[in-house]
Amino acid sequence: MNRFRNLIAVLIASVLPGFPQSEVSISTPARVRFADPVVRRFNFQKRMVSPARLTNSSRLESLVRGGNLYLSVQDVIALVLENNLDIAIQRYGPPLAREVLRRAQGGGFLRGVDTAITPGPVSVSLAGVSVNSNGLSGGAGVGSGGGIVIQYGPTPPQLDPVVFAYGNFQHLTTPLSNTILSQTTALTNDQRQFQFGYEQQFLTGTSASLTFGSSRSRVNSPAPFLNPSTSGYLDLYITQNLLQGFGVPVNNRNIRVAKNNLKVTDLQLKRQVVTTVNAILNLYWDLVSFNEDVHIKQTALATSERLLDDNKKQAELGAISRIEVTRAAAEVATGKQDLLISQTNVAQQETILKNALSRTGVASAWLDEVHIIPLDRIVVPAKDEMKPVTELVAQAIAERPELEQLRLNLESSKVNLTGTKNGLLPTLQAFVDLQNSGLTGPLNPLSNGASQANPYFVGGYGNLLGEVFRRNFPNYSAGFSLNIPFRNRAAQSDLVTDELQLRQSELQLQRAINQVRVDVKNSLIGLEQARARYENAVASRELAEETLKAEQNRYKYGVSELTLVIQAERDLNNTRSSEVQAMANYTHAKIAFDESVGRTLEVNGVSMEEASNGRVARQSSIPDALPAVRR
Repeated sequence: MNRFRNLIAVLIASVLPGFPQSEVSISTPARVRFADPVVRRFNFQKRMVSPARLTNSSRLESLVRGGNLYLSVQDVIALVLENNLDIAIQRYGPPLAREVLRRAQGGGFLRGVDTAITPGPVSVSLAGVSVNSNGLSGGAGVGSGGGIVIQYGPTPPQLDPVVFAYGNFQHLTTPLSNTILSQTTALTNDQRQFQFGYEQQFLTGTSASLTFGSSRSRVNSPAPFLNPSTSGYLDLYITQNLLQGFGVPVNNRNIRVAKNNLKVTDLQLKRQVVTTVNAILNLYWDLVSFNEDVHIKQTALATSERLLDDNKKQAELGAISRIEVTRAAAEVATGKQDLLISQTNVAQQETILKNALSRTGVASAWLDEVHIIPLDRIVVPAKDEMKPVTELVAQAIAERPELEQLRLNLESSKVNLTGTKNGLLPTLQAFVDLQNSGLTGPLNPLSNGASQANPYFVGGYGNLLGEVFRRNFPNYSAGFSLNIPFRNRAAQSDLVTDELQLRQSELQLQRAINQVRVDVKNSLIGLEQARARYENAVASRELAEETLKAEQNRYKYGVSELTLVIQAERDLNNTRSSEVQAMANYTHAKIAFDESVGRTLEVNGVSMEEASNGRVARQSSIPDALPAVRR
């Protein structure tokens, strides 16, 4: 069957000139190719789309050393751009939108290709971490919004040209009761009819068709002077919409909206990248804080065990009661439980992070067994260099992709409104029909009066073509067609509905801009609050260190007890835990602030070109000398 279709395509290609086709260029991973170079000129065969890539990039395995996966912040970002499935799914949006644009350029209706933004993974635990809640989760609160695909008004023209051919072969036998005309009682007629044509519609509302038809007839009657006779015509028929469906702005609105939707899918991909990068950064820094918390819990447990040993010795000497030993043992048990919870948080956080950085999740045994070793530590700068709030708000309004999506959709709504307004007009079409006819054939050997035939018609098929193209027998016609609907309630309702929705869109854009201002100010306040908490935690930790040092000096000179020293150590561990939580809180606030201003990609060195291709050029930052692993 495919061979037969290809043969037909080759025959048509050998007779008709090729129509220009735009080159298909769809970036990785959604490549499209044609199966046959000859068929490619007419697109008679479907295009092939490459399968989805379900394997990880080589970068992930290259970061494993000795059963540990060493990750820096830049490595995490590179891996998420190459392997994260949320970004990979959203990456198909632009190629899909390009195909819808291709469809619109051929005169087809728009199709929806919007894919919702996935919020991304969250940490296993946020205990003690205060996240600034400013309504930001991949742009939530600013309106998600894909492209616009619904429209009303005149149907756009089919812009792909059509070549058609028709053939008919028949044998007719007609019994006759009157022999005067045909001079036979049974008239037989062998007919062959052919018709070829070309049709094209244009954005101006013009439609044109050029048709050539030919009919050959052989009868068993002596009445015709020519037998067999061949008639033919060449017809040019042009229609033009003068009211409804007139003009390029009305008929190309699908194309303009499809181009806007293509930009929208690019912004959707950017939003997904921003959302996922933010989620991954939160996962990474939470893992860093969880690891630090494990070390603090280990130190606290060691302190509790020292207190238990000291209480046992003092109880044996009779210096304290046995109840103090029981209390110390209970504290040791609590410390072990806290340590187990911290270690469990680390293990679960590693699983979540590995799943986000791999296309196959933790299905790979080697990936499931490795431990993640963060190479970066949380560093809170001495001071946050901030621009004035007005500049930050202006930057957010200019950079936030959600706002640009709303602007594009608002523009698309205005484009569609031109078509809806045009649908109110009556249908008025003007037409012109130009036709040239011809007739030819040999003299009828059955006719006694064949010599009376006009010799101008005697000849072969070339004679017929000569008559047609010399326009020996021209026909002309012109006219118009007017259709006026009374009341026209459907079109009026569509127009008012579109205008009301346009007003809604304008207000939604303004609301989104207002929300961005609130987001920026709230995130700035949240960042300042997180810094204040961190500075307070640092001051508390420094005070606890001084207290411990003083208690150790007093114990050294015999004016204090070991119990008081251990209590000071316990207090120091608690302040260290609070400091780690405050540092984690600061990272969350800083990530939320960068997102609210619209500079997440800039701050983290993310290139949208690399994100679109799924390939990051920079090399891994894993050092030659790896740090010691604390477990």
